Amino acid sequence: MTSVSRKIRSNSGSRSLDHEPSSPAEEQVKVNELRAALGPLTGRAEIYATDACLKRYLRARNWNVKKSEQMLRGTLHWRSDFKPEEIQWAEVAQEHETGKMYRVNCLDEQGHTILVSHPTRQNTGEMDGHIKHLVYCVENAILNLPIGQEQIILLADFKGWGIKYSTPIKTAREATNILQNHYPERLHVAILFNPPRVFETFWTIVKPFLDPRSFQKVKFVYTKNPKSMKQVNELLRKDKLKDILDNPADYKHEEYAKLMEEDDMKSAAYWNIGEVQPPKNGDPASMMKHDNSTEVNNKDPQPVPDGGTPVLESQLE
Repeated sequence: MTSVSRKIRSNSGSRSLDHEPSSPAEEQVKVNELRAALGPLTGRAEIYATDACLKRYLRARNWNVKKSEQMLRGTLHWRSDFKPEEIQWAEVAQEHETGKMYRVNCLDEQGHTILVSHPTRQNTGEMDGHIKHLVYCVENAILNLPIGQEQIILLADFKGWGIKYSTPIKTAREATNILQNHYPERLHVAILFNPPRVFETFWTIVKPFLDPRSFQKVKFVYTKNPKSMKQVNELLRKDKLKDILDNPADYKHEEYAKLMEEDDMKSAAYWNIGEVQPPKNGDPASMMKHDNSTEVNNKDPQPVPDGGTPVLESQLE
Protein backbone atom coordinates (compact mmCIF):
# COMPACT_ATOMS: atom_id res chain seq x y z
CA MET A 1 0.00 0.00 0.00
CA THR A 2 1.40 3.40 -0.93
CA SER A 3 1.77 6.35 1.46
CA VAL A 4 -1.17 8.08 -0.21
CA SER A 5 -3.48 5.12 0.00
CA ARG A 6 -6.43 5.08 2.33
CA LYS A 7 -7.13 2.25 4.64
CA ILE A 8 -10.76 1.97 5.60
CA ARG A 9 -11.99 -0.39 8.22
CA SER A 10 -15.11 -0.71 10.29
CA ASN A 11 -14.99 0.60 13.84
CA SER A 12 -18.33 0.87 15.64
CA GLY A 13 -20.00 1.91 12.44
CA SER A 14 -17.44 4.60 11.51
CA ARG A 15 -14.53 4.72 9.11
CA SER A 16 -10.94 4.83 10.34
CA LEU A 17 -8.72 7.03 8.19
CA ASP A 18 -4.97 6.67 8.03
CA HIS A 19 -4.43 10.02 6.34
CA GLU A 20 -4.71 13.57 7.61
CA PRO A 21 -8.41 14.50 7.70
CA SER A 22 -9.54 16.75 4.88
CA SER A 23 -12.74 17.95 6.50
CA PRO A 24 -14.20 18.67 9.95
CA ALA A 25 -16.31 15.53 9.60
CA GLU A 26 -13.22 13.37 9.10
CA GLU A 27 -11.53 15.08 12.04
CA GLN A 28 -14.51 14.19 14.21
CA VAL A 29 -14.24 10.55 13.14
CA LYS A 30 -10.70 10.53 14.49
CA VAL A 31 -11.74 12.29 17.69
CA ASN A 32 -14.52 9.76 18.25
CA GLU A 33 -12.10 6.87 17.71
CA LEU A 34 -9.61 8.32 20.16
CA ARG A 35 -12.30 8.95 22.76
CA ALA A 36 -13.56 5.39 22.37
CA ALA A 37 -10.02 4.07 22.78
CA LEU A 38 -9.54 6.08 25.96
CA GLY A 39 -12.73 4.78 27.51
CA PRO A 40 -14.67 6.57 30.26
CA LEU A 41 -12.84 9.40 32.04
CA THR A 42 -13.78 11.05 35.31
CA GLY A 43 -12.85 14.08 37.37
CA ARG A 44 -10.20 16.42 36.03
CA ALA A 45 -9.22 13.96 33.30
CA GLU A 46 -12.70 14.34 31.86
CA ILE A 47 -12.45 18.14 32.10
CA TYR A 48 -9.07 18.08 30.38
CA ALA A 49 -9.92 15.73 27.52
CA THR A 50 -12.20 17.95 25.45
CA ASP A 51 -12.61 17.41 21.73
CA ALA A 52 -10.23 20.31 21.08
CA CYS A 53 -7.68 18.66 23.36
CA LEU A 54 -8.00 15.33 21.56
CA LYS A 55 -7.46 17.07 18.21
CA ARG A 56 -4.19 18.57 19.47
CA TYR A 57 -2.88 15.13 20.42
CA LEU A 58 -4.01 13.72 17.10
CA ARG A 59 -2.24 16.49 15.19
CA ALA A 60 0.89 15.94 17.25
CA ARG A 61 0.91 12.28 16.21
CA ASN A 62 -0.12 12.85 12.60
CA TRP A 63 -3.67 11.65 13.29
CA ASN A 64 -2.55 8.18 14.31
CA VAL A 65 -5.13 7.17 16.91
CA LYS A 66 -3.00 4.53 18.64
CA LYS A 67 -0.01 6.86 19.03
CA SER A 68 -2.28 9.72 20.12
CA GLU A 69 -3.90 7.51 22.74
CA GLN A 70 -0.50 6.53 24.11
CA MET A 71 0.57 10.16 24.25
CA LEU A 72 -2.62 11.37 25.90
CA ARG A 73 -2.61 8.58 28.47
CA GLY A 74 0.92 9.64 29.36
CA THR A 75 -0.27 13.19 29.91
CA LEU A 76 -3.24 12.13 32.02
CA HIS A 77 -0.89 10.09 34.20
CA TRP A 78 1.54 13.02 34.47
CA ARG A 79 -1.22 15.49 35.33
CA SER A 80 -2.60 13.14 37.96
CA ASP A 81 0.84 12.93 39.56
CA PHE A 82 2.21 16.45 39.00
CA LYS A 83 -1.15 18.24 39.42
CA PRO A 84 -0.25 21.35 37.38
CA GLU A 85 -3.71 22.87 37.89
CA GLU A 86 -3.12 22.96 41.65
CA ILE A 87 0.08 25.03 41.54
CA GLN A 88 -0.61 28.43 43.08
CA TRP A 89 1.21 31.71 42.88
CA ALA A 90 2.53 31.42 46.43
CA GLU A 91 4.46 28.29 45.42
CA VAL A 92 6.32 29.99 42.56
CA ALA A 93 6.41 33.63 43.64
CA GLN A 94 10.09 33.45 44.58
CA GLU A 95 10.95 32.07 41.14
CA HIS A 96 9.10 35.02 39.66
CA GLU A 97 10.75 37.79 41.67
CA THR A 98 13.21 38.86 38.97
CA GLY A 99 10.78 38.53 36.08
CA LYS A 100 12.79 35.77 34.43
CA MET A 101 9.58 34.49 32.83
CA TYR A 102 6.17 36.11 32.82
CA ARG A 103 3.06 36.50 30.72
CA VAL A 104 2.78 39.82 28.93
CA ASN A 105 -0.57 41.49 29.56
CA CYS A 106 -1.41 41.74 25.88
CA LEU A 107 -1.98 39.50 22.88
CA ASP A 108 -0.05 39.40 19.65
CA GLU A 109 -1.68 40.37 16.36
CA GLN A 110 -3.13 36.86 15.97
CA GLY A 111 -4.47 36.53 19.51
CA HIS A 112 -1.71 34.40 21.04
CA THR A 113 -0.74 34.92 24.64
CA ILE A 114 2.96 35.72 25.06
CA LEU A 115 5.41 34.32 27.58
CA VAL A 116 8.59 36.37 27.84
CA SER A 117 11.77 34.76 29.13
CA HIS A 118 14.88 36.61 30.32
CA PRO A 119 17.50 33.89 30.92
CA THR A 120 19.93 36.39 32.50
CA ARG A 121 17.46 37.02 35.33
CA GLN A 122 17.82 33.53 36.76
CA ASN A 123 17.60 33.78 40.55
CA THR A 124 17.29 30.18 41.81
CA GLY A 125 19.14 26.94 41.25
CA GLU A 126 16.85 23.98 42.00
CA MET A 127 15.44 22.01 39.07
CA ASP A 128 12.16 21.20 40.79
CA GLY A 129 11.48 24.89 41.36
CA HIS A 130 12.37 25.74 37.77
CA ILE A 131 10.05 23.06 36.37
CA LYS A 132 7.15 23.99 38.64
CA HIS A 133 7.60 27.65 37.67
CA LEU A 134 7.63 26.80 33.95
CA VAL A 135 4.51 24.66 34.22
CA TYR A 136 2.70 27.37 36.17
CA CYS A 137 3.58 29.94 33.49
CA VAL A 138 2.38 27.70 30.66
CA GLU A 139 -0.86 26.80 32.43
CA ASN A 140 -1.51 30.49 33.09
CA ALA A 141 -0.80 31.44 29.47
CA ILE A 142 -3.27 28.79 28.29
CA LEU A 143 -5.85 29.95 30.82
CA ASN A 144 -5.74 33.43 29.31
CA LEU A 145 -6.03 32.48 25.64
CA PRO A 146 -8.94 34.08 23.80
CA ILE A 147 -11.70 31.88 22.41
CA GLY A 148 -10.68 30.30 19.15
CA GLN A 149 -6.95 30.46 19.88
CA GLU A 150 -5.06 27.44 21.25
CA GLN A 151 -1.41 28.43 21.04
CA ILE A 152 1.05 30.60 22.89
CA ILE A 153 4.27 32.37 21.95
CA LEU A 154 7.55 32.09 23.82
CA LEU A 155 9.86 35.08 23.39
CA ALA A 156 13.31 34.62 24.93
CA ASP A 157 15.49 37.74 25.23
CA PHE A 158 19.19 36.85 25.24
CA LYS A 159 20.49 40.32 26.00
CA GLY A 160 23.64 39.94 28.11
CA TRP A 161 23.55 36.15 27.94
CA GLY A 162 26.73 34.16 28.55
CA ILE A 163 27.52 30.51 29.08
CA LYS A 164 27.20 31.00 32.86
CA TYR A 165 23.46 31.49 32.33
CA SER A 166 23.03 28.13 30.61
CA THR A 167 20.19 26.00 31.89
CA PRO A 168 21.47 22.71 33.36
CA ILE A 169 21.13 19.96 30.78
CA LYS A 170 19.00 17.82 33.08
CA THR A 171 16.57 20.71 33.58
CA ALA A 172 16.51 21.51 29.86
CA ARG A 173 15.76 17.87 29.04
CA GLU A 174 12.92 17.66 31.57
CA ALA A 175 11.42 20.99 30.47
CA THR A 176 11.53 19.93 26.83
CA ASN A 177 9.94 16.59 27.65
CA ILE A 178 7.05 18.23 29.51
CA LEU A 179 6.37 20.87 26.87
CA GLN A 180 6.48 18.45 23.94
CA ASN A 181 4.67 15.49 25.45
CA HIS A 182 2.14 17.14 27.74
CA TYR A 183 1.39 20.41 25.95
CA PRO A 184 1.34 19.28 22.30
CA GLU A 185 0.36 21.85 19.69
CA ARG A 186 0.26 24.59 22.33
CA LEU A 187 3.36 26.38 21.05
CA HIS A 188 2.91 28.64 18.05
CA VAL A 189 6.53 29.73 17.88
CA ALA A 190 9.55 30.07 20.17
CA ILE A 191 11.51 33.20 19.30
CA LEU A 192 15.13 33.29 20.45
CA PHE A 193 15.94 36.99 20.28
CA ASN A 194 19.57 37.96 19.63
CA PRO A 195 21.26 34.83 21.02
CA PRO A 196 25.06 35.35 21.06
CA ARG A 197 27.42 33.11 19.14
CA VAL A 198 28.41 31.31 22.33
CA PHE A 199 24.80 30.11 22.61
CA GLU A 200 25.43 27.80 19.65
CA THR A 201 27.37 25.46 21.96
CA PHE A 202 24.42 25.11 24.32
CA TRP A 203 21.97 24.82 21.42
CA THR A 204 23.98 21.96 19.91
CA ILE A 205 23.46 20.01 23.13
CA VAL A 206 19.77 20.86 23.56
CA LYS A 207 18.34 20.54 20.05
CA PRO A 208 18.52 16.71 19.95
CA PHE A 209 15.88 16.75 22.71
CA LEU A 210 13.39 18.40 20.34
CA ASP A 211 11.05 16.43 18.11
CA PRO A 212 10.80 17.61 14.47
CA ARG A 213 7.55 19.53 14.98
CA SER A 214 8.95 21.47 17.93
CA PHE A 215 12.29 22.06 16.21
CA GLN A 216 10.55 23.74 13.28
CA LYS A 217 8.89 26.20 15.64
CA VAL A 218 12.15 27.52 17.09
CA LYS A 219 13.20 30.73 15.34
CA PHE A 220 16.47 32.58 15.78
CA VAL A 221 15.84 36.30 15.37
CA TYR A 222 18.46 39.04 15.17
CA THR A 223 17.82 42.77 15.29
CA LYS A 224 20.35 43.39 12.52
CA ASN A 225 18.77 40.80 10.23
CA PRO A 226 15.65 42.30 8.56
CA LYS A 227 14.56 38.93 7.19
CA SER A 228 14.47 37.33 10.62
CA MET A 229 12.86 40.43 12.15
CA LYS A 230 10.01 40.23 9.67
CA GLN A 231 8.48 37.20 11.37
CA VAL A 232 8.53 39.01 14.72
CA ASN A 233 7.04 42.21 13.31
CA GLU A 234 4.19 40.19 11.86
CA LEU A 235 3.27 39.09 15.36
CA LEU A 236 4.11 42.11 17.51
CA ARG A 237 3.96 45.83 16.83
CA LYS A 238 7.39 47.44 17.01
CA ASP A 239 6.40 49.65 19.94
CA LYS A 240 5.14 46.65 21.92
CA LEU A 241 8.28 44.64 21.15
CA LYS A 242 10.43 47.56 22.24
CA ASP A 243 8.46 47.91 25.44
CA ILE A 244 8.92 44.22 26.25
CA LEU A 245 12.62 44.02 25.45
CA ASP A 246 13.99 47.50 26.17
CA ASN A 247 11.95 48.69 29.13
CA PRO A 248 13.89 48.04 32.39
CA ALA A 249 10.57 48.25 34.24
CA ASP A 250 8.88 45.68 32.01
CA TYR A 251 8.09 43.50 35.02
CA LYS A 252 6.60 44.76 38.30
CA HIS A 253 6.45 41.93 40.78
CA GLU A 254 3.79 43.24 43.16
CA GLU A 255 1.40 44.15 40.35
CA TYR A 256 1.96 40.84 38.63
CA ALA A 257 1.37 38.99 41.89
CA LYS A 258 -2.12 40.46 42.18
CA LEU A 259 -2.98 39.36 38.66
CA MET A 260 -1.71 35.84 39.29
CA GLU A 261 -3.61 35.52 42.55
CA GLU A 262 -6.78 36.42 40.68
CA ASP A 263 -5.93 33.94 37.96
CA ASP A 264 -5.43 31.23 40.60
CA MET A 265 -9.05 31.74 41.60
CA LYS A 266 -10.14 31.65 37.98
CA SER A 267 -8.27 28.41 37.41
CA ALA A 268 -9.67 26.84 40.57
CA ALA A 269 -13.21 27.59 39.41
CA TYR A 270 -12.57 25.82 36.12
CA TRP A 271 -10.93 22.75 37.65
CA ASN A 272 -13.38 22.52 40.56
CA ILE A 273 -10.67 23.02 43.15
CA GLY A 274 -12.19 24.02 46.46
CA GLU A 275 -9.33 25.10 48.70
CA VAL A 276 -7.56 28.00 47.03
CA GLN A 277 -6.27 31.02 48.88
CA PRO A 278 -8.12 34.21 47.87
CA PRO A 279 -6.13 37.21 46.57
CA LYS A 280 -4.23 38.98 49.33
CA ASN A 281 -5.80 42.29 48.39
CA GLY A 282 -9.20 40.87 49.36
CA ASP A 283 -10.72 41.45 45.93
CA PRO A 284 -12.90 38.70 44.48
CA ALA A 285 -11.53 36.65 41.63
CA SER A 286 -11.84 38.64 38.45
CA MET A 287 -11.28 38.11 34.80
CA MET A 288 -8.32 39.58 32.97
CA LYS A 289 -8.96 41.30 29.67
CA HIS A 290 -6.09 41.44 27.23
CA ASP A 291 -5.53 44.07 24.62
CA ASN A 292 -2.57 45.79 23.05
CA SER A 293 -2.15 48.02 26.08
CA THR A 294 -1.48 46.96 29.66
CA GLU A 295 -4.93 47.67 31.05
CA VAL A 296 -7.03 45.09 32.83
CA ASN A 297 -10.76 44.71 32.40
CA ASN A 298 -12.65 42.72 35.01
CA LYS A 299 -15.97 42.15 33.24
CA ASP A 300 -15.32 39.00 31.25
CA PRO A 301 -17.37 35.79 31.47
CA GLN A 302 -15.98 32.62 33.00
CA PRO A 303 -12.74 31.23 31.53
CA VAL A 304 -12.50 28.33 29.14
CA PRO A 305 -8.84 27.19 29.32
CA ASP A 306 -9.17 24.91 26.30
CA GLY A 307 -10.35 27.70 24.05
CA GLY A 308 -9.36 30.65 26.15
CA THR A 309 -10.98 33.56 27.89
CA PRO A 310 -13.31 35.52 25.59
CA VAL A 311 -12.01 38.88 24.39
CA LEU A 312 -13.73 41.58 22.45
CA GLU A 313 -12.95 41.90 18.77
CA SER A 314 -11.96 45.51 19.36
CA GLN A 315 -9.12 44.34 21.57
CA LEU A 316 -7.39 42.61 18.70
CA GLU A 317 -7.46 45.63 16.40
